[in-house]
Amino acid sequence: MKKAHIFAIAIIAIAAAIILSTTADASVYVGFGEARQRAAEGNTTKVHVVGKLPRDTQNKPVGLQYDPMLDPNYFAFTLVDTNKVAQRVVYNNPKPQDFDKSEQVVITGCMKGDIFMADNILLKCPSKYVKKDLNAADGATAAR
Repeated sequence: MKKAHIFAIAIIAIAAAIILSTTADASVYVGFGEARQRAAEGNTTKVHVVGKLPRDTQNKPVGLQYDPMLDPNYFAFTLVDTNKVAQRVVYNNPKPQDFDKSEQVVITGCMKGDIFMADNILLKCPSKYVKKDLNAADGATAAR
């Protein structure tokens, strides 16, 4: 074999190894029901769950538990997934800034018993542009 052929085979082998290693770490988007089922089957791979915070009549989230004086690295909350399944979530890090204002929450982690242990929290916060502000901007543009 020529050196070029050996070099090409080595490059292909390295590329295949990289692709296989990244797909092994990829997590999927599931609901809490499937996360529970995976945990019951012994599957401990990380999953993403998308949900919203339950809110009271004054639009404040309910079920938040965070006391930085007691333990700054313990934050617990309830999340309702897209299938309307509510689940208690524990995040062993400080509460993210603007968590109370978020419209949607994406958590990454896995079920441990009856608790979803989150490793990462991504927040979708409300837009800084309110509809009336956009309407006012359109009116100002039309006036020019």
